[in-house]
Amino acid sequence: MVDEKLREFATDKQWTYYEAVTLHGSHEAAARELGINKRTIGRSLQALRKKAAMHGYAPDHGWNNPVPDGFKTKRISTLTDIQSGQDKLQWNIAEPDRERQLELIKIGFEVAAEDLPKLPPFPAPHETPNPALMSVIPWGDPHFGLYTLADEVGQDFDLTTAKRDLCAAVDYLVSQSPASERCVLVNLGDFFHADTPSGTTTKGTRLDMAGRLPEIITVGVAAVRQCIESALAKHQSVEIINAIGNHDEVTSMALSVMLANIYEHESRVIVHAAPTWRHYIKHGRTLIGVVHGDKTKDRDLPGLMATERPQWWGETTSRYFYRGHQHHDQKDEFAGCIVEQFRTLAPGDAWSVSHGYLSGQDMKLIVHHAAYGEVARSTCSVQMLRDLRLAVD
Repeated sequence: MVDEKLREFATDKQWTYYEAVTLHGSHEAAARELGINKRTIGRSLQALRKKAAMHGYAPDHGWNNPVPDGFKTKRISTLTDIQSGQDKLQWNIAEPDRERQLELIKIGFEVAAEDLPKLPPFPAPHETPNPALMSVIPWGDPHFGLYTLADEVGQDFDLTTAKRDLCAAVDYLVSQSPASERCVLVNLGDFFHADTPSGTTTKGTRLDMAGRLPEIITVGVAAVRQCIESALAKHQSVEIINAIGNHDEVTSMALSVMLANIYEHESRVIVHAAPTWRHYIKHGRTLIGVVHGDKTKDRDLPGLMATERPQWWGETTSRYFYRGHQHHDQKDEFAGCIVEQFRTLAPGDAWSVSHGYLSGQDMKLIVHHAAYGEVARSTCSVQMLRDLRLAVD
């Protein structure tokens, strides 16, 4: 008999296997009918039952009350009458399912952003693009909304400074870029310093804020739009990747959803808006992964890349993983993949500086060739931005 309740937790393929086993009476018979290995069916149905159990549904064990979407079962306690063997009471202790909650939040953002104004297409650049080249500009942890005082950390920093520095750095690096057909702007996470109206990270850590969250989001979106438009003036296509950071798990997704809606009518802008912790882009025989870096170890990233993109891994010879989080320049090579960490334009906050976590401040342009990987790079330091601005003024 088909258990329709299981359908809520099954993929289309898992449900096909489940119905075949129910109809034909065994894994072996179902496998013969479907023309696949019976172990494939066994593993798939085991995963289905495990997922259902995580949500509180395992009727063979007396669990019949699934928890709401966005949660998973932490533990179930049952009070059983010793004499009769009958269950009297049952407690289903649930906890948030972070990955599913992020997916649900993104869906909510998409609905809310449907009415955002759509920008018309921008004129294409006059210079003939080089299809073999891809220009990548990684943004190390911009921290829009961070507030610092020079007397305390050595530099004043607020929303005005954050926008001015990011836009100026991208504008300068685009000017140094060849006429690559493709340009990728890579936000490595922690674009927003805080994730809540009370001025905390996603997990509740108190932060030094430069304004209210709506104001910070408004300025941040305007800054990203200006950066995209700078790149559109030089490159045929512009892609934007927003990694999920530990400071902005929710607002980072909101940023991607808003940009995807704003540029819906601009075919030259591609927003990688999937609510995933890692993103990948392929350019010929070059493969680049993007992650914030707070949840993974650098030496594990090549293995994750090969597992999550096995076909692309096999088709490429130059592989890179770009990450942020710790605000330092660092590059290591592990098993066929270079893992690089990037600096930020923002200064350290009072807590970081008090603990001696100091680093330089810059942004880089990296040019990749479809056949040879990285072939050139340029660096723009904060001091260079200051000097250039003084020269203009």
